[in-house]
Amino acid sequence: MKKVENVLKSNTRSWLEIDLTRISHNIKEVQKLIPSTSKIMAIVKANGYGHGDVECSRMMEQQGIDFFGVSSVDEGVRLRENGIQSPILVLGYTPPVHFHYLNEASLIQTLVSKEYAEKLNAYAKEQNVVVKAHAKVDTGMSRIGIIAQDHAYHIEDIKALYRLEHLDVCGIFSHFSVSDCLDEENCAFTNHQIALFERVLADLRAEGIDPGTTHLQNSYGILNYPYLHYDYVRPGLLWMGVTSDDALAIRTAPQFQPIMEWKANVSLVKDIQPGVTVSYGRHFKAEVCTRVATLAVGYADGFPRSVSNQGACVLLHGRRVPIIGNICMDQMMVDITGLDGVSEGDVATLIGCDGDEVLSVDELSRLAHTINNETLCWISQRVPRIYK
Repeated sequence: MKKVENVLKSNTRSWLEIDLTRISHNIKEVQKLIPSTSKIMAIVKANGYGHGDVECSRMMEQQGIDFFGVSSVDEGVRLRENGIQSPILVLGYTPPVHFHYLNEASLIQTLVSKEYAEKLNAYAKEQNVVVKAHAKVDTGMSRIGIIAQDHAYHIEDIKALYRLEHLDVCGIFSHFSVSDCLDEENCAFTNHQIALFERVLADLRAEGIDPGTTHLQNSYGILNYPYLHYDYVRPGLLWMGVTSDDALAIRTAPQFQPIMEWKANVSLVKDIQPGVTVSYGRHFKAEVCTRVATLAVGYADGFPRSVSNQGACVLLHGRRVPIIGNICMDQMMVDITGLDGVSEGDVATLIGCDGDEVLSVDELSRLAHTINNETLCWISQRVPRIYK
């Protein structure tokens, strides 16, 4: 903790505090939900949703997690260069010019189409190597993968992947599109996706083809369909302790612990008179004598400008204080009228806890009219990550 404190003393702007010890708790909460035969593939793409892919993956590997998912080969190579030994699945497209990284870094490639698989197989044959891969099945996302929907059930294309001589197709997966929605229509669609995936597995096995490692559930798939029996589940938000505050979005009620808090320093405190305006656009005008604190954080750090004048707050001295005026690139202002003792260098909490008050990622996301994933990924690399 002393190291953390020393870093914070030298930081004049904002930072993330990430409690790696909470990951163990969150992993155990996931394990309580899923069948004992299912394991966890931790999704750490986009720098671990902004939390730090290397640091968090190291902690999870120590906790027994033996599979990771990333979005690109460069993310996979980064994990390998930093000592991660477990299998790594590249969930997205790898350009042919980067195929060589797959074997060099022992990465598993997602097969986004039959044509793509044939191209990868030709490369592997030319290099006299075998590349590991997972087949991606499109059961309703209409993004990547071989289509296996009612309008086009391309099972022969999926079977063909397993016959490519220089590919070791050692797994197969699909992806839910509305597992976080519990209304009747969307539940029916998710159940239809499950049925289509099961149909693919059954048809492969009927041909004597071993599908390999199977996985389907993302974070909300785990929360709302925990009973599914596949080899792996793919939590992203859950290992970092982030869920929706909307009880209608989640069937289960596990006790996850957010591992991240976002804080910023107060850079200035001033009093303004009635009629004085604050920030660009002059959207806030003081109606009474108002005490304003400026925080050294803005939208270039990833705090969403869209929450300006929308009732968003930060925490100071254990109280909620409203953001006033437009959020600037590097700074923003809050109304601290009636809150005594605030001075330069005090710490404001943008996401996290201060006393009994809590500001969640979900609350900020709702005000910004977006999802938790995007809010986390917004936080820029100029915001230091402090691990404890």
